[in-house]
Amino acid sequence: MAQSKQEAQRKSKVGEGAAAKAKQLESFSQGPESLLTTNQGVAIPDNHNSLRAGVRGPSLLEDFILREKITHFDHERIPERVVHARGAGAHGYFELTKSLVEYTRADFLQEAGTRTPVFVRFSTVAGSRGSSDTVRDVRGFAVKFYTREGNYDLVGNNIPVFFVQDAMKFPDLVHAVKPEPHHEMPQAASAHDTFWDFTSLMPETTHMLMWIMSDRAIPRSFRMMEGFGVHTFRLINAKGVSHFVKFHWKPRLGKHALVWDEAQKIAGKDPDFHRRDLWEAIAKGNFPEWELGVQIVSEEKAQALGFDLLDATKLIPEEMVPVLTVGKLVLNRNPENFFAETEQVAFHPGHVVPGIDFSNDPLLQGRLFSYTDTQLSRLGGPNFHELPINKGVCPFHNFQRDGMHRMLVNKGQVAYEPNSLATGAEFRVDGGQQGFQSFTEATEPPKIRRRSPSFDDHFSHATLFWNSQSPAEKEHIIAAFQFELSKVEVPAIRQRVVDNLAHVDAKLARKVAEPLGIAVPDAKAAAGRAGFRDVRGKLPLEAAPSLSMESNPPANGAALATRKVAVLVANGVEMGALRVIQAALHDMGATTRIVAAHLGFVATSSGQQLAVDHTFANMPSVMFDAVLVPGGAGSAQALMLNGDAVHFVLEAYKHCKSLCVIGEGAQLLRTLGIGAGEGGPAVAGVVIGKNDPPGRTQLAQEFLAAIARHRHWMRPNVDAVPA
Repeated sequence: MAQSKQEAQRKSKVGEGAAAKAKQLESFSQGPESLLTTNQGVAIPDNHNSLRAGVRGPSLLEDFILREKITHFDHERIPERVVHARGAGAHGYFELTKSLVEYTRADFLQEAGTRTPVFVRFSTVAGSRGSSDTVRDVRGFAVKFYTREGNYDLVGNNIPVFFVQDAMKFPDLVHAVKPEPHHEMPQAASAHDTFWDFTSLMPETTHMLMWIMSDRAIPRSFRMMEGFGVHTFRLINAKGVSHFVKFHWKPRLGKHALVWDEAQKIAGKDPDFHRRDLWEAIAKGNFPEWELGVQIVSEEKAQALGFDLLDATKLIPEEMVPVLTVGKLVLNRNPENFFAETEQVAFHPGHVVPGIDFSNDPLLQGRLFSYTDTQLSRLGGPNFHELPINKGVCPFHNFQRDGMHRMLVNKGQVAYEPNSLATGAEFRVDGGQQGFQSFTEATEPPKIRRRSPSFDDHFSHATLFWNSQSPAEKEHIIAAFQFELSKVEVPAIRQRVVDNLAHVDAKLARKVAEPLGIAVPDAKAAAGRAGFRDVRGKLPLEAAPSLSMESNPPANGAALATRKVAVLVANGVEMGALRVIQAALHDMGATTRIVAAHLGFVATSSGQQLAVDHTFANMPSVMFDAVLVPGGAGSAQALMLNGDAVHFVLEAYKHCKSLCVIGEGAQLLRTLGIGAGEGGPAVAGVVIGKNDPPGRTQLAQEFLAAIARHRHWMRPNVDAVPA
């Protein structure tokens, strides 16, 4: 009995101890949610800055807080990419046209005429694999060079700057822009509370917001958008001399965009619009082409720019440092298998070759860790480099073995070095100038989790971008901000955004705020918020024309190549002028497609049969760059009585596309009340002509010139058009 009593007392004490521990754990778990900790419960002292050697030094591997945060982020989606999930790719080549031997020892950049095979992947950032191509978003532009010294990946975007300055904030940015976790909406869209809540509290995002609200975020085609390396890299020559470099891809077809209303409609009509455009262009032999340009800056000049080159939220205006064209990129082969190539390709900004090195950009430094970690998760293990799309064309040799999905069969008993059991002559380089040599750079003490004061300028580059836009481009930016913020349900978030915009331009902020039901923008309110910094840099220019798409049109020939023109017809269409204009368009590389109420054929005015390519329903106006309405009384009358045809023309007019109407076809415009027609006022981009043979050639040339302009923004009554 005594023993039983002691046992009972012991169990009672154990129970009391367990209860006390449970109560203690419960109290711990009910701590303040405002306290940020690691997964192990360690308080995070600074969630904005990675640990680095000096304020402008490299990020340190010992930063367990950064590594845990990014490791968790990289493994949050299986199996698709966390970001850049939806993409399209193609094979091609890069041809060097100007040697860079003065600046780099990279083999593929030495001798003009050298061709290097490449694989390129374009993508949207925020959406899932099943989202639409034409959403408002950043576009990825990643190029894998299969060089004789190893694979080099230039991983960039179609916008030259980024939202945040430090990789520590990248997971927060993506969490904010992704669908909200409680209901998984909206898909592939930034127009919601969490994104704008985050950006309104992070003034460093302001410059990128200007770009993402501009037409750059809704490109007409992958083939018609720029690409940028985003980060500042280094070129190292054979003597070990370093220069900073920014990479640019400039499309031969020029830079063109969709209209926002058009982009939204295409998302429903053809969510694969950009994928299809790229595939069909290559399949038809219209190989997309870009020029590679570099901005090269010496260490000394970098100090005198007036801003910090290590800050990914900044760019170097071309007016300050011209872009030197050094080569061209041509895509000439579609993938054989989407999954095996486009989906399994593994890009990594850390895949560099001798002569190309990193800067201490803290956003880039975090990406160097993140990409390897991501590929390990996404592609199932450490052997993703053996997949055919990722495998280099040069010889390689090391003692890395085994792991998931190993494809290489290594022979022999030796898997280490040094050794005396194999050949004794391993491919080993100790010192000297062979192999990859990191640039020797002094780092400054102390080891610190703080950002350089040179990163504190959050608005001068945003103001430069705004000042550089044309009036039409400015209106589009204002409309984009208004649309996005109108979707935000919390008024305080909308207010914070426009208060920040007041530091960019007061007029911009006022116009954005007008329809949002909030107070007038207040720059002082923004400046008074925690963490706000605005130490203006000293940019030597107020505007940079190179930053405007409209101010830099391509040559007419390039602007017309691969353009798609809809030809609206019905029974009774007159073919004389149509044939002349079609021939002129085809000579310039444009394509024409016959669109009618039904498939099959329509009868021409001369009794011939004209084959129909599409119907108004299955190929609407948003799928074309311009519209041609031929003459013929019967055809014009039938089109005027067809609601789909009327909408087709109205919509093209509303989207500021080029229109050409011939003979009786002009009745369609007059009936629509657009203010065009014989004797009426001229309307930008609307070409009207008669059926008489002498004027057909001139009519064709006027239409070609109008299409080359891409859009005609100065067009009356656009907002009143019901389309």
